[in-house]
Amino acid sequence: MEKQRNRGQDGAGIASVKFDMPPGEPFLRRLRTTKRNPVERIFDAATGDLDFLTDLVLDAENELTAKARCEFLGEAYIGHLRYGTHSSREVTNCHPLVRKDNTASRNLAVAGNFNMTNSHQLFQQLVEYGLNPVGDSDTQVILERLGYFLDLEHRHLRSAMGPDSFLGLEGRELAEAISQEVNIVRILSRASEGWDGGYLFGGLLGNGDMFVCRDPAGIRPGFWIETDDVVAVASERPPLSTVFNLPPDDVQPIPPGHVLVVKRNGTIQIEPFTDPLPERQCTFERIYFSRGNDPDIYRERKQLGCNLAHRVLDLVDWKVSSTVFSFVPNTAETAYLGLVQEAQRLVRERQVAAVWEHVQQGTVNQQELQQLQMDLVRSERVAHKDQKLRTFITHDEARRDLVMHIYDIVRDIVTPDDTLVMIDDSIVRGTTLRESIITILGRLNPARIIIVSSAPPICYPDCYGIDMSHLHRFVAFQAAVALVEDAGEQALLDEIEAACQAQVDLPPDQMTNHVARLFERFPQEALENKIAELVRPDDVGWKGRLDVVYQTIDGLRDAMPGYTGDWYFTGDYPTPGGLKVLNTAYLNWRRGSDARAY
Repeated sequence: MEKQRNRGQDGAGIASVKFDMPPGEPFLRRLRTTKRNPVERIFDAATGDLDFLTDLVLDAENELTAKARCEFLGEAYIGHLRYGTHSSREVTNCHPLVRKDNTASRNLAVAGNFNMTNSHQLFQQLVEYGLNPVGDSDTQVILERLGYFLDLEHRHLRSAMGPDSFLGLEGRELAEAISQEVNIVRILSRASEGWDGGYLFGGLLGNGDMFVCRDPAGIRPGFWIETDDVVAVASERPPLSTVFNLPPDDVQPIPPGHVLVVKRNGTIQIEPFTDPLPERQCTFERIYFSRGNDPDIYRERKQLGCNLAHRVLDLVDWKVSSTVFSFVPNTAETAYLGLVQEAQRLVRERQVAAVWEHVQQGTVNQQELQQLQMDLVRSERVAHKDQKLRTFITHDEARRDLVMHIYDIVRDIVTPDDTLVMIDDSIVRGTTLRESIITILGRLNPARIIIVSSAPPICYPDCYGIDMSHLHRFVAFQAAVALVEDAGEQALLDEIEAACQAQVDLPPDQMTNHVARLFERFPQEALENKIAELVRPDDVGWKGRLDVVYQTIDGLRDAMPGYTGDWYFTGDYPTPGGLKVLNTAYLNWRRGSDARAY
């Protein structure tokens, strides 16, 4: 959890299960907080009663005593960092969520990274089952649904093993036999029918059985390791590699549409639990969300920067002596390295070609050779982020405060004659640029600022776990609408609205992406120019030129050919529910509603 702080800052929680506890003793514990520094708070509280263990020999005789005295000392754990995409910031929304029962194997703790596009329909199904679920959040609906089929599994096993069966088991003997035979794959296969979303979530049963399942399109990432001592799962590869000191290749992905099950007795299985879908692993995970010390992600981010170098050099007329390259925020550093290295390679290649032409003509001179050594790409650390917080995954209220004060600059390294090129990993809302970065960089008084995004423009909502669900908040969408209005083509907006309204009652798999017509109307360069206007603050004192440059879709696919989850750039959704979310998001915008689109 310490190594995955990047995945959420709105809270943290853990649950633990103690094996072989005698009747009357707790066997499932949970601890959650949404206060500042949640990971530290969780583990300070969880380890606060462990001091006496230093003088206790943990043999079989003392093990139960130790577990009874230490509230969170156990054999199986599940933990989570909250990134609140929906609902309030109350601790009740913090994972793990727990379903309690007085039978150990019917207790269930669930935590995960996911959104379901059809959680309302899944909630209604629970009502039709005859249940009275409390709360309709994605996690609560999934917990109740799993709990329902967990109960059915127990009834099935009781019928097959109980006093009226040929086995004729009763009482404690029957409860233990059922606990051992609970089939988690079967439970998930039944519970997941109709799920539409991207997900990686784990469950911990009160008897010690654990599972982690991944969506059939592989949208959300998940990895696992097995050693002599532990089975561990995480959303990213580097935390497992670092914590357990394993080569990255020893950390294996959970295959899409599969569930990893670890039974109480230590047996491990990986089985499919649902029908497969075409693999569409999320590219935004690679661009921004995941830690950059995964070897593959590191190479991909460098390549994203590399793929932008030629266009940036064309924009500055290849005048690198009066251009300063830098980056913001910290997550863009790897793309920046790729941009600078490729820019230097291209500049050197061009210089060598020019010198070679003079060599062939017999006109080469010492001055030209000296210039070959001196024309280096100027790369500097111009901006510093003075907090560890990531503004994109901070809730809106805190984000507005953060962006005003989070960056510092280094003065006197950019002159009034320079062009300042700043690469960002992505430009989603444009809020941080408009409310902080442009104003701060303007204090350096460069002749020109070029903001470069290593990602293409985000044009469509994401509804699979990363909160980009409100269409009207995307600066690319705002720019496209502004271009339509500038061209006097507002009728196009009405036509798209009518087309979206006409398919409201259609099943999601029969819907069409009509919003694409808006973005097909203009080339990317026109969109970039309009975005540059929109993100420029009205009250900035700097008078220089501002440009915005985005990665192309071809550049993205070249950098990470194995990752095709690009629906927020292209509108090509991996599940039918994505189109329904897009349709609703557009209609919400037209109606002036800020409601969630799913």
